[in-house]
Amino acid sequence: MTAVPGWLPCSDRARERGDPLPGTAGFGERWLLVEIESGWGRHAFFDSALDPAIGAALVGRAEAAGIRPLAIRRTGLRAGERRAQQSWRWALADARPGRASLRWGRVTDPAALLDLPLDGTAGEPSDRPVYAVCAHARHDQCCAVRGRPVVDALAAAHPDETWECSHLGGDRFAATMIVLPHGLLYGAVPAADAVHVVARHAEGRVDPRYLRGRTSLSTVGQAAEAFARDRSGDDAIDAYRVISEHPHPHGWTVELAHTGGVVRVEVGERLSDPLLSTCAATIAHPVREFVPVSVSDSAQPG
Repeated sequence: MTAVPGWLPCSDRARERGDPLPGTAGFGERWLLVEIESGWGRHAFFDSALDPAIGAALVGRAEAAGIRPLAIRRTGLRAGERRAQQSWRWALADARPGRASLRWGRVTDPAALLDLPLDGTAGEPSDRPVYAVCAHARHDQCCAVRGRPVVDALAAAHPDETWECSHLGGDRFAATMIVLPHGLLYGAVPAADAVHVVARHAEGRVDPRYLRGRTSLSTVGQAAEAFARDRSGDDAIDAYRVISEHPHPHGWTVELAHTGGVVRVEVGERLSDPLLSTCAATIAHPVREFVPVSVSDSAQPG
């Protein structure tokens, strides 16, 4: 895309505005990762070397089972290597708290993916995480411009765990990356901090500076957890568990289990000023943002 005077990419505009990250992760309790090494069009499963009929059937099957599909590929492959793909690795990730797991498999015919059991029994279990960074340039240029330096930094330190991936949502928050199996979605990650983010994950901790939310939670639950973490400083991945969410005229009351007690978070919302949320957007719209109203503790779970 050719820049015009005064035009800024969507991720640059988001940084200038200071768009808040908490509560912006798209929902996904379970994920199906499929290796597609070729170039990707706007939709990796429909516009790539994968037969589009197989891609459409696979996406439909996964979504019908409540599973979010994601294309992955290794970074740095030459065009000839991408065209020569002979097998397709896949992974099923369960991101639900207390059930986090990851299983890998491989097929030599992509049509076999349509017979893949989606109940979590197929494949070999793995205790190694996946670091998937959106570098989906044909979806939004910010995904490539900001995502690829993050992929490069992570691949240099963790080549086996690092993948480029298709769109994760929230173009303005590029670079976006997801850490599986926990389903921790990060945004606005600088390449210089990417290795630090995954190092904290290896220690069982999140990096609150860039955490958009845990994809297995509602956006309200994600925001409540972020506000509770901000108050307590507790950055353990499983420090909080959502007990309940109660909407009311002024927002939500969210109860979180935490170290033997309950944290009650009052979550409010506001509308931003109208903004262009993607590089391709031409009409500005306001977006919902969550705000902390109060965070309080009670002695015992209710």
